[in-house]
Amino acid sequence: MNVLVTVLLGVFVVVAAVLAIAACKPNDFHIQRAISVQAPSTRIFELINDLHAWPAWSPWAKLDPQMKTTYSGPKQGVGAGYSWSGNGKVGEGSMRIRESVPASKVLLELKFLKPFKASNQCVFSLQPSGDTTRVIWAMDGQNLFMSKVMGLVINMDKFIGKDFERGLESLKQVAEG
Repeated sequence: MNVLVTVLLGVFVVVAAVLAIAACKPNDFHIQRAISVQAPSTRIFELINDLHAWPAWSPWAKLDPQMKTTYSGPKQGVGAGYSWSGNGKVGEGSMRIRESVPASKVLLELKFLKPFKASNQCVFSLQPSGDTTRVIWAMDGQNLFMSKVMGLVINMDKFIGKDFERGLESLKQVAEG
C-alpha cells in the first residue's frame, strides 16, 4: 500500500509540475519566416491576394491533394474566403482576407477547427528592393493552455516554421517561374 501511495504521489507531483511550467509559458505566440524572391512585388502580391492561386504554392495543398476546398466572397482582396477540410495533416478550417494593400501587404484571419480550435492572424509583407522582393510571412495568435502543454514537447516555431519555409520556397518558384 505504501508503494502505491508513493507512486501516485510521485505521478501527481510530476503532473502538477508539468502543468505549472506550461502555465508560465507566454500567452501569445509569433512565428515568422522570410525569403527573397527575384520577382516584382506586384507578381507575388497576386499569388497571395488571390486565394484561388494558393494551391499552386501552399505547403498544405501538397500534404493532402484530396483536400476539399470552398471559396467564398470576391475572388481576391478584402472579403475573399477559403475553407478547407482534409486529412490529419491539414485539418479543417477557414481563412479570410481582412486587409489588402496592393503589392505590399495581405492580412488574413485564420480559424482552425481541427485538429484543434484556434484563431490566428497571418500577415504577408512584401518589401521590394531593386529586382527582388523580400516576402515575410508571419502568424500571431494566443497560446491556449493545451498549446502551452504541447509546447513543452514540440517546438511550435520550428514545427509550423517548416511549413512556412516550404510555402515560401514554393511561392518563390511560382513567382520566378
